[in-house]
Amino acid sequence: MEGLHLTADCFDCLCNPMLLFEENRLSELVRALTNQAGLTIVGEKFHAFSYADGSAAGVTGTLLLAESHVAIHTWPERQAVTLDVYVCNFENNNSQKARHIVDRLIAAFQPQQVSRQELQRGSRLANTAGQAVEYLSPYTTMQTQIDQVLAEVQSPYQHIQIAETPEFGKIMRIDGAMMTSEKDEFYYHECLVHPAAMAHGKPQTALIIGGGDGGSTEELLKHSSIQKITLCEIDQEVIQLAREHLVSIHKNVFDSPKVHLIHADGFAFVQETKETYDLILLDLTDPIAPNGTNLAESCMSEEFFLACHTRLNSHGSLVLHLGSEFYHAERYQSTLSHLNKVFELVRPYAVFIPLYGALWSMAIASKPDGSGHCIDPGKLTTEQIDTALKTKEIFDLQYYKPEIHVALFGHN
Repeated sequence: MEGLHLTADCFDCLCNPMLLFEENRLSELVRALTNQAGLTIVGEKFHAFSYADGSAAGVTGTLLLAESHVAIHTWPERQAVTLDVYVCNFENNNSQKARHIVDRLIAAFQPQQVSRQELQRGSRLANTAGQAVEYLSPYTTMQTQIDQVLAEVQSPYQHIQIAETPEFGKIMRIDGAMMTSEKDEFYYHECLVHPAAMAHGKPQTALIIGGGDGGSTEELLKHSSIQKITLCEIDQEVIQLAREHLVSIHKNVFDSPKVHLIHADGFAFVQETKETYDLILLDLTDPIAPNGTNLAESCMSEEFFLACHTRLNSHGSLVLHLGSEFYHAERYQSTLSHLNKVFELVRPYAVFIPLYGALWSMAIASKPDGSGHCIDPGKLTTEQIDTALKTKEIFDLQYYKPEIHVALFGHN
């Protein structure tokens, strides 16, 4: 039956601890929010657990709705809560009511980290209009309309979706998070690639970890000095779906003789390979996806950055995105801290990504050249960038240009 299924895992909750222990307090909250949302309660069951010594252990509960159900379970010893809400949309669209309940419950528990998943259920809604929602925080979302789901695959690693939207064209989502779109991909890919490539001058070898949509590879190949790009994308399904649906983004670069495609874990590959590179680009998913998966988390550690530093040539650079400095402040600061412990020069910068609905931060971390000098990408002038673009004969850019390069680093 057509409907919306929402789940959320809340970690490190800062709410009153009694809300995780007391059956009555928890049931009153869930009932009140469900009634407030306008859904119909037709039955309920809550149960408080206890340990052998009689101490409280947590509460589980379910509200039976005319529209389906609201379920909750608490783990006080872990300061954790799981939520499961499903509403039928066959006769009326109850999606916003369901989202209201989940949003308010998350706010009540005050988690420091939340993993959310949203799934459209039912044969008709799976392939017609709906909403793609990007959770910037437990309290803020960006969403856009989906006209049609073109492909949906559960790979061994993650859930991948290609959908058609009226504003962004085709979009790719992984584990419920926005990855890229036909209409705005150039903001992200041009800014991930060209500032570091310009600072280097003549990069010949590059390693891209992730980047299965092919956008960053396509931008790198605009630099005629590039001789080899190793594209390390763990998930073959990402490449396959991109080949079929996102040609306007990658322009068939997977078939370039300069591109060496491998399917491997990026962390393991960097530790095991003997090759070195002028540029390493981490074109990865968020470290923690909305459903709690963390394929990219290991690639944000100091240990991994040390391995990348070793694999970079003299005068080489590591480039990565940091998420939103506003919405992901802790991750932003911790990643920069790790980078600064490893690299001689670290320069964060920022670009607004329409699909993500936020100002998105990136960073270039550089090794010095043979004389111990690092070229600072934040100090390149418009004249230097203009001369370099003309010399390299790079003219087919949609966003990146000399003035933009200087502006990217202007907030630092």
